[in-house]
Amino acid sequence: MKIECIAGFAAITKNPVDSSSLYQDLLGLPLERQDDYLFMDRFPGANHFGVWPLSMAAQSCFGQDDWPEHVPEPTATIEFELSDADAVEAAVQEMKAKGQTFVHEARTEPWGQTVARFISPEGVLVGLSYAPWLHEK
Repeated sequence: MKIECIAGFAAITKNPVDSSSLYQDLLGLPLERQDDYLFMDRFPGANHFGVWPLSMAAQSCFGQDDWPEHVPEPTATIEFELSDADAVEAAVQEMKAKGQTFVHEARTEPWGQTVARFISPEGVLVGLSYAPWLHEK
């Protein structure tokens, strides 16, 4: 596996109003809005930063609004970008062979990103990702 960059980072919040107040109002970040998701792309030092409501993370991972009680609730997510969609699947198989369990294995999201996710020991939702738009020249 060869990680190319950090594809994205988002704080996961139970209180999007307070979080948007911090990141937009107090820190002055130029966040855009898509539904309840706040984000900015191509920010120097990272390709993406977002404030992701826990209910949206649960929808993305489990197809439901509530985070399952048997899975630790994440407070952040980080995604590591790989070279292509096949590399994501290969990385999943590599990590599973070493004992890693996944919240979900590689799949293509409606927005075109291929991603597999797991919970880190410290409770971070970690994604192995291929986002085609990050590879456009």
